[in-house]
Amino acid sequence: MDDKEKKLQDKLRFAGEKVPSMKRRSNINDYYGRHIYMVTMAVEGRRPLLGTLRGSSTVADGQEGAPCVVPTPLGQEVIRCWELIPQFHHEVRLLAFQLMPDHLHGILFVQEAMEEHLGQVISGFKAGCNKAYKKLMVVEAVAGVVEAVPQHTGKEVPQHTNKLPLPSEHRLKKDDRSHGLLFERGYNDLISKSYDMLPRLTAYLHDNPRRLAIRREHPDYFRVQFGVTVAGQTYAAIGNRFLLDSPDMEQVQLTRSLTDDQIAKERDKFLTMAKKGTVLVSPAISTGEQVVMRTVMDAHLPQIFITPWGFNKFSKPGHQYFDACADGRLLLLAPWPHQNERISLTRAMCLALNKMAEDIVKRADSDLS
Repeated sequence: MDDKEKKLQDKLRFAGEKVPSMKRRSNINDYYGRHIYMVTMAVEGRRPLLGTLRGSSTVADGQEGAPCVVPTPLGQEVIRCWELIPQFHHEVRLLAFQLMPDHLHGILFVQEAMEEHLGQVISGFKAGCNKAYKKLMVVEAVAGVVEAVPQHTGKEVPQHTNKLPLPSEHRLKKDDRSHGLLFERGYNDLISKSYDMLPRLTAYLHDNPRRLAIRREHPDYFRVQFGVTVAGQTYAAIGNRFLLDSPDMEQVQLTRSLTDDQIAKERDKFLTMAKKGTVLVSPAISTGEQVVMRTVMDAHLPQIFITPWGFNKFSKPGHQYFDACADGRLLLLAPWPHQNERISLTRAMCLALNKMAEDIVKRADSDLS
């Protein structure tokens, strides 16, 4: 086996089996080679140990009072460890970083092939953070300011809990892989497919404090609600559930055979209806349906979108849906369990999704009669 084949096999072992986790590595990417990555790491137990959110989402970026995250002493050490990465891995260039209270995002550029894969780079960064974490635990313990908190149970810790846990809480068995001390085990990486994608990733990082401020100011619009039953179908929901009480709904279902001119006419028709207060309902499967729902979204008008991609308790609306949820003009309904990856829709699935949209509209009509 030559060196190239050996690296490929190592990469595949590093990727692991396909499991339902947002932290799974890609098994087709060369983690030794030249790529741009956005990596995300979460604090174990989602404790807000790294910083405190300040400011209001109503204040424009760059002005006093705009949302920002003020690092804690531990957060400052995490930033320092991130900035040290190029000293240990000269092939890596740091492009952007955003610290959040309970997680972080960073964009790095592997400029040339590395001897170690990306996971070892991140492991080294985490090791430095853990060292700082342990040191600060000792300092706070000596100062008598450490407050005991419950051992990690998998449940989200309240936002106001930001004290460092006692060292004894991490005396676990050697085979216990439930955590990685400061950060959860593993991390998520998003591989930039082109340089055109980099500005969008950078903007996303910069916008994170504002998005967190919005979620805290409008928590009901961003919390996943499970077991929401509508017209006999059970959904997981994100967004404004009051849209289901609208007296005027219309299903958007368009055949794939429509021409561009026909799609344009349907788009204008549905847009006129939406401007008059009609809530449009659709899984947006065909091109025409997607055009209509996107036009309504861009016009800041309300809609209910039935998505085949399920939610888990940590799910949140995607970037294109975020502001719509914050404004209360979007409801996302997911009828099926959380999907770890996008799959091709079958005809049976498409028919089922369209039937759900039809039933929601019929339910609204029957409520009026």
